[in-house]
Amino acid sequence: MTLEEQLKQINDAITAIEIGGQEYQIGSRRLKRADLSLLYKRQRELQAQINYENSPNDALANTYVSVFDRR
Repeated sequence: MTLEEQLKQINDAITAIEIGGQEYQIGSRRLKRADLSLLYKRQRELQAQINYENSPNDALANTYVSVFDRR
C-alpha cells in the first residue's frame, strides 16, 4: 500500500470519527473507533514522509539551529 493510500485511509477514519463520534452503542452492541489523537499523529507522519519523498531538498526547510555559548 502506498503512502498516499495509507493517508487516505487515515483521513477517512478521522472523518468518520469527526462526523459519527468516537464511540456509540446500539442495543447491546458497542463500537469504539480508533483513538483520534493517534490518527492525527499518524496523519502528520505520513504527510511528512510524502512531503519528503516529493521534495527531498526541502527536508530541512523548517529546521532551525540554536547556539548557546554559556556567556
